[in-house]
Amino acid sequence: MSRILIVEDELVIRAALKRLLEKHSYTVDDAGSVAEALPLTAKHHYDLIISDLRLPGAQGTDLIAHAGTTPVLIMTSYASMRSAIDAIKMGAAEYIAKPFSHEEMLAVIAKLIQPDETEAPAPNIIKPLLNGSCEPIQDLIRRINKIASTNATVLILGESGTGKELAAKSIHQQSSRAASPMVCVNCAAIPETLIESELFGHEKGAFTGADTPRSGLIEAADGGTLFLDEIGELPLEAQARLLRFLQEGEIRRVGSVHAKRVDVRLIAATHRDLKTLAQEGRFREDLYYRLYVMELKMPPLRERGEDIIELSQVFLKEQCSKHHVSLSFSPAAVQTMLQHTWPGNVRELQNAIERAVILADNHTITPELLGLDTTQQTLTPSEPHTATPAQPNKAEHTLDDYFLKFVLENQHLMNETDLAKSLGVSRKCLWEKRQKLGIPRKSKNTAQP
Repeated sequence: MSRILIVEDELVIRAALKRLLEKHSYTVDDAGSVAEALPLTAKHHYDLIISDLRLPGAQGTDLIAHAGTTPVLIMTSYASMRSAIDAIKMGAAEYIAKPFSHEEMLAVIAKLIQPDETEAPAPNIIKPLLNGSCEPIQDLIRRINKIASTNATVLILGESGTGKELAAKSIHQQSSRAASPMVCVNCAAIPETLIESELFGHEKGAFTGADTPRSGLIEAADGGTLFLDEIGELPLEAQARLLRFLQEGEIRRVGSVHAKRVDVRLIAATHRDLKTLAQEGRFREDLYYRLYVMELKMPPLRERGEDIIELSQVFLKEQCSKHHVSLSFSPAAVQTMLQHTWPGNVRELQNAIERAVILADNHTITPELLGLDTTQQTLTPSEPHTATPAQPNKAEHTLDDYFLKFVLENQHLMNETDLAKSLGVSRKCLWEKRQKLGIPRKSKNTAQP
């Protein structure tokens, strides 16, 4: 049985992570700081150390020097992404960005503790997503297989939750760059003031707070693949720098006069219409055509027919194993899933099944347990919702249910700032909830200022 040490000063996070790992048969010790952790590392042999980057008294990276051959996994956030890259250079085995899902954490742990068993096969989620029987998926598979063997820039188009990042990972895993890093960046999750520094790095003194020189995410992907998700959100200034990188194969850190050559393949993704944005002056036209070398279109879940049931069975099997139960779908639940429009696509399906497994009291999953809004089954994601404000009046409704319904019903009336304010959360929290619940984001030109 593998033994893991968790070093995290936030008690809630530490306790939740410990419960997760113990539930999956790991032996777990925990500490709230480096000072508390060091006596434990001297007393026990650990197969893995998981540490937050920022801890009271000392950084989590200070544990690397004391870990010996034990891999150290650093937990960080987008705001600390540059420090995470530095942690890798200091000897950390891997980093994981907060907030992370249970599946992400378990996959990284399995990779670090048993690398030989997990490097070759693609993650289970990639297999069902890219092995459906419908014609759009079959065409997608053929195009991915052809594209993977090249170094061509790829633009992946599709609604939120359709699996654009998973398609990018499939391309990377099948390419000659598979042994090199794949760095994934969500352009919508990084503040505009930091995006250029995050991507290209900066020199000391380049701006207030730049106390030391730092490499960027493009440098971190040297020899491998850079995946830029939601590239339509990239500011125009950063677009100009990215265009130079694509044309010249070199980058220049913010504040530097010297360029550095890098060998990086770019895969970009967006749910936006870049051609329209370019015509409106909100996206560089020359960058659009530079990206538009190879295009992949991810089909929305509602267009995948019986693939919905195939995916549902895969997710159900995973959740039943996770929660130690045995469940099946009722015929009515199957029919409901086939009729639902799935505005959140695969992400929404996965969340609905996990919710149903948790709530099920017997061996059958009924439509009610899926928690789908059947009143909107004839709507498409682009159509406005005019239903009355949601009321969490049923005992089985969770805060996530209320959150999802409120956003879907009001996002065509409000921008992201007003939505977040109405919900009493930050814009970052709103974005994280969209990712968790699979809520598609309206185009900016459909929201009121």
